[in-house]
Amino acid sequence: MRYSIWSLARNALSHHADWPRQWRSPDPKLAYDVIIVGGGGHGLATAYYLAKEHGITNVAVLEKGWLGGGNTGRNTTIVRSNYLFDESAALYELSLKLWEGLSRDLNYNVMLSQRGVLNLAHSLQDVRAGRRRAEANRLNGIDSDWLDTAGVARVCPILNTSLSLRYPVMGSTFQPRGGTARHDAVAWGYARAADARGVDIIQNCEVTGIRRDGSGAVTGVETTRGVIGAKKVGIVTAGHTSVLAEMAGIRLPIQSHPLQALVSEPIKPVLDQVIMSGAIHVYVSQSDKGELVIGAGIDSYNSYAQRGSFHVLEHQTAALVELFPIFARLRMMRTWAGIVDTCPDASPILSTTSVPGLYINGGWGTGGFKATPGSGFVFAHTIARDAPHPVNAPFSLDRFTTGALIDEHGAAAVAH
Repeated sequence: MRYSIWSLARNALSHHADWPRQWRSPDPKLAYDVIIVGGGGHGLATAYYLAKEHGITNVAVLEKGWLGGGNTGRNTTIVRSNYLFDESAALYELSLKLWEGLSRDLNYNVMLSQRGVLNLAHSLQDVRAGRRRAEANRLNGIDSDWLDTAGVARVCPILNTSLSLRYPVMGSTFQPRGGTARHDAVAWGYARAADARGVDIIQNCEVTGIRRDGSGAVTGVETTRGVIGAKKVGIVTAGHTSVLAEMAGIRLPIQSHPLQALVSEPIKPVLDQVIMSGAIHVYVSQSDKGELVIGAGIDSYNSYAQRGSFHVLEHQTAALVELFPIFARLRMMRTWAGIVDTCPDASPILSTTSVPGLYINGGWGTGGFKATPGSGFVFAHTIARDAPHPVNAPFSLDRFTTGALIDEHGAAAVAH
């Protein structure tokens, strides 16, 4: 059923008791043309674009838990494309353009809110780096401005711009098209649209092994629901990417860390933008429900646990109060952590591999959510044609042997 004002009115007559399920829950077939391991935003987007753009509909998305229950449901929902290097800018700008038409494309409201993103500068080095990034963004056709302290105060009046701060606000980059989107809606929208095109979404189906034939090519996967054959397998499992790749004998240059976030009690609307500070390690936005959504940097230790350390929360709330003294008396409601997979250059891997029929999408660190549509689009191309799309060609595994790294630590802000 297509969602519209007419379907809403029609179902109101039955007290909304006759809405169909948004997607099926089929049993797995014996074999598929393509298996996507990981039922988060990137995996579901890949399956959708395989069906829509390439006509490959005999596809299964295997999720060990529930759909969107990993990093897709454990992030701070920020969307932006103001990355420094040409390669990153192309990938994230493609994604942002897809974001801007996604609700219409999926017939599902992903609640994109282009409220603007500010990346604050607190030192002369920050200022130089910020101005450089803003100019680089403009050269790549990305909306980006440099604001001085007075300009920052005009855009966000409640921000403390006093010169007496330990880390005074000396300016900021500003991307007006940046903002936030609803993480659950993104997963549900892609799942519904992929299912409508024939993709099987199979939850509670953990992959325990990757099968290969005598030549080394992929033949399928072993799961908790039996062996499922496949000509091609795409690994899209965020913090567990290296674990899945090891099942096929591939060692990835990825480390997994917990990344925490928390939300405050709901308050009236006071913050219209996303505010990020890499120097004092905090970023914040306000949700539609009125909660402040607050994040910071990763825990330094390696872990696959969805929890983090108290001192990280303590430091990020102290940084928040320094920037926004009016938030000092707010109570925090809940905290959580996701498992982020970080590469040495803070850029992702979107690549074919040395194993025929196996493809890797991972290493996004804390930048994965904002890249969801673009990641799925180019990864679907890579799987369908067994060759990278021009946008993701620089993000191959080969760069770690050739040395052609894409060092985005600065533009990733508080990420790594």
